[in-house]
Amino acid sequence: MSDTRPEENIDRTDDDIIIKITGMHKWFGEFHVLQDINLEVKAQERIVVCGPSGSGKSTMIRCINRLEEHQRGLIIVNGIELSKNLKNIEKIREEVGMVFQHFNLFPHLTILDNLSLGPIWVRKTPRKEAEDLAMYYLEKVHIAEQAKKFPGQLSGGQQQRVAIARSLCMKPKVMLFDEPTSALDPEMVKEVLDVMISLAHEGMTMIVVTHEMGFAKSVAHRVLFMDEGRIVEENIPDEFFDHPQHERTKLFLSQILH
Repeated sequence: MSDTRPEENIDRTDDDIIIKITGMHKWFGEFHVLQDINLEVKAQERIVVCGPSGSGKSTMIRCINRLEEHQRGLIIVNGIELSKNLKNIEKIREEVGMVFQHFNLFPHLTILDNLSLGPIWVRKTPRKEAEDLAMYYLEKVHIAEQAKKFPGQLSGGQQQRVAIARSLCMKPKVMLFDEPTSALDPEMVKEVLDVMISLAHEGMTMIVVTHEMGFAKSVAHRVLFMDEGRIVEENIPDEFFDHPQHERTKLFLSQILH
């Protein structure tokens, strides 16, 4: 896996912050699932989030586009505060693409129709233009020949690449990935990671929840480790993997790095 990181890490001291989370808390009933989350993400920055199951990783990124509602704190995306205001939620969702563990494709629609649906209905793109856009992104994820097929006719890796292309059709400023390879057979993981690496080369702002530490080492500007609803540690990849500071981080890495 080739190294796509720049020689110098992105300087986050300027004003080009696209996501800002301040003092964010989230409860499920009495369970305090996210505790005092603070995070700034600069445009074109790539963040990998790792941690044990149940640590709040997926919930955190789902809060960024209001798939989960936070109860305390501030989330600002592309200058828009994420609140109960439905117009703000819609604006943010137009700018934030999300790829899930499971592909969430419409099984009764062709691949081409799955991709063109969003631009037609949300961005009011004419159908021909939307279909041309869909074919462009299917080419980018190396799966254009599958355009007329239905999701059930594709492998898991192919379906996940379709899901990525579908998000790209909305021309998002940020892409969120929630363990995008965890439901795939091992031989299909590389084809999805290769697409994500290509996006990284092109400067897409990305937050990726994953256990693929090779991807984190080669692509991320920063790696965040979460445990029990908190960001326990964050650092550039070399320091994170070679010199973890927190005992919980050291234990986690010892269990997943072989």
